[in-house]
Amino acid sequence: MTSLKNLIEQARDWINQDPDLETIAELEGLIENSDEQGLSERFGQRIGFGTAGLRGSLGAGPNRMNRVLVAQAAAGISKYLKENFDDPSVVIGFDARKNSDIFAKDSAEIFSGFGIRAFLFDELAATPMVAYAVKSLGASAGVMVTASHNPPGDNGYKVYDHTGSQIISPMDVEISKNIEVVAKSQSISKLVRGSDFLAVPASVQIGYLQSVSGLLNKHADRKNIKIVYSAMHGVGAKFIDEIFSLSGLEKLVHVQSQQQPDGTFPTVAFPNPEEPGAMDQSLETARRNSADLVLVNDPDADRLAVAFLQSDGTYVQLTGDQLGLLLGEEMSARAAREGLSGNLACSIVSSSALGKVAEHYGFGFQQTLTGFKWVSRVPNLIFGYEEALGYCVDCNQVRDKDGLSAALIVADIASQLANQGYTLGDQLDRLMQRYGYFSTGQISIRVTDLNVISNLMSKLRNNPPAEIAGVSAEFEDMQQGTKLLTGTDALRFSLSDGRTVIIRPSGTEPKLKCYLQAVSENETTSSKLLAELEAAMRQLLV
Repeated sequence: MTSLKNLIEQARDWINQDPDLETIAELEGLIENSDEQGLSERFGQRIGFGTAGLRGSLGAGPNRMNRVLVAQAAAGISKYLKENFDDPSVVIGFDARKNSDIFAKDSAEIFSGFGIRAFLFDELAATPMVAYAVKSLGASAGVMVTASHNPPGDNGYKVYDHTGSQIISPMDVEISKNIEVVAKSQSISKLVRGSDFLAVPASVQIGYLQSVSGLLNKHADRKNIKIVYSAMHGVGAKFIDEIFSLSGLEKLVHVQSQQQPDGTFPTVAFPNPEEPGAMDQSLETARRNSADLVLVNDPDADRLAVAFLQSDGTYVQLTGDQLGLLLGEEMSARAAREGLSGNLACSIVSSSALGKVAEHYGFGFQQTLTGFKWVSRVPNLIFGYEEALGYCVDCNQVRDKDGLSAALIVADIASQLANQGYTLGDQLDRLMQRYGYFSTGQISIRVTDLNVISNLMSKLRNNPPAEIAGVSAEFEDMQQGTKLLTGTDALRFSLSDGRTVIIRPSGTEPKLKCYLQAVSENETTSSKLLAELEAAMRQLLV
């Protein structure tokens, strides 16, 4: 165990290279108070470079997101790029979170100091725009400074490879090793910084917006519908307005209290549309305006949540899997009309209903490991999604989830259905009648102590139940090797009646997630089976 004396020495070493007065003051206060616990929390471990980059709470020390950690990451990425590309280049974007712009500029200066051509967005960017820019500029890599939908006190550092997909092994492993070498061997104050980085050309943003607006089905008949939109204090409002304008759709009604970018997220506890209460202001705005449809992006606009007005005057929020089915059907029908071939894909924790869509249209289907870095790499991808509100409707342009393009497609679907007197709910009913009634749910356990998660996983891994909800269950440890996929920290239970359970730690938040699925020939039975499964799993996850 590290002594207080050693922790104070580490903190002082950190202060000597830290350019941020705020984090310096944070450490000086901990040293002055001999706060061993506070110092240990910051220096007892390091934020790991994984899940396509870094993500964590803002603050001082290697176990927090700060200018030193970001500079070390930029230096590690620079070393990798210099070793693997003759003329390396990188695109950097940032969102509205605290320090995102500072982290982005620091990164651009360090990349430039290493002799790497760096392109920095000169204003707030949506995450999918960075993925697009990497391909558009032919860059070797991309960096987006964002913590996406994490709590307000977090920030992150998402990294893309030259294809515009989030990085995977061995690139992430090699970068991580480089970062460790930098952290152990040199002060970031000694890193050479350059100032000759370039602004991302305006043509890139224009190209992205035009590309997305071009996804509108120009040959369909549609009815103008009233749509409420929330950027959830993020970057999406400006871009979605331009996309809808270019597409010729009706102007959106904005949730004014959430329209402007604000990294403090004053109206939501968690800026994640999946969290309880996060869409309350959007739904209230919809009720006041008698809107037909509600579209909500998360703060970096790579995810999309949707609610629609039912005939009884109430609003229903779609689950990630329901929206995945609607979008999968739409993109498959379009591809079939155009005579295309290819694949549909979703993560292992998403509904297998997408496989039925693929079978209906004669396309291939793949389930991948969790994380869009795997979904986006499926070859000839027509449509891909993950149940956590991430959708890829145009993989040729953006090889990542994109909440802006998905929003346009949903608006297109809803307006076409309205022209026929139908809603998204009616379309869902028709699709379930065709493919089966797939009911999915999730249990999410947020913790403050990560040991709670590891202990639960160990308990279930070492002593898996033979029955769940009174039905025999086959156990698969996906970390050790399974029939489906290997190499991920997840546990899968396949019940003899067709129901499935997958349990895994979140890769981006301190949560344990449990994914549930039941399927039957009618909605009532499917819902009943899911409810029984959820009740049984809540008893097990204690």
